[in-house]
Amino acid sequence: MKIDLIYFKMRALAEAPQLLLHYTGIDYNFIMSWDYYGKEWPEVKPQVPFKQLPMMIVNDKHEICQSIAILNFIENVAGLKLKNPIEEAKASSILQSAQELFLPLNPTVNFAVGDDFKKRRDDMMPFLISRFEDLEKILKSNEMKFFIDDTPRACDFAAFHHLDISKKLDNSLISKFPRLEEFLNDINSIDTVKNYLSQRPDLIDVSIEPKLVIDGKAHSTGTSKT
Repeated sequence: MKIDLIYFKMRALAEAPQLLLHYTGIDYNFIMSWDYYGKEWPEVKPQVPFKQLPMMIVNDKHEICQSIAILNFIENVAGLKLKNPIEEAKASSILQSAQELFLPLNPTVNFAVGDDFKKRRDDMMPFLISRFEDLEKILKSNEMKFFIDDTPRACDFAAFHHLDISKKLDNSLISKFPRLEEFLNDINSIDTVKNYLSQRPDLIDVSIEPKLVIDGKAHSTGTSKT
């Protein structure tokens, strides 16, 4: 199976799929939108289903859109789908709740600067604290390592991404939630995940002039080729 994951220069909705792909050992190609389509995003956008990325292309033919659908596909291919419908529903609820952290967290970290960054950070803090409390409560309610059991799944990697990127917003925030910190450490300790995290493009100069360091060169975050 040939898998291409198409996205932009930002650490956002393609992150959980990449974490899950590395965990499951599924080979894939990460391709920037302009390299895959040969055109800049404004030209391509009207032809892309739902007019947004990420998108997964399977065998150069099948287009899988929406990040949750992509995560579900990876789980199915990897044999991680839960057979118990109750557990599956619980995992789905955690996945959806984690994805709700995307706005305004990811755009703020990837793009906001100066006073705009500070205002967005301060405005979203009550929501983040409330959602982090919810996630910590769920983890504390069972004796498992991750949200459902001792096997990390799509919901875990989605939650991990948003908890992890929140450190770029306020590095002290996660320290208020010891169980979430433990969860992050457990995900970080998985060898294939640790390897990916050590090699992925570094996100730097957040709140000043956000950039991704790709192959040793800093590129401004965004949807345009640089």
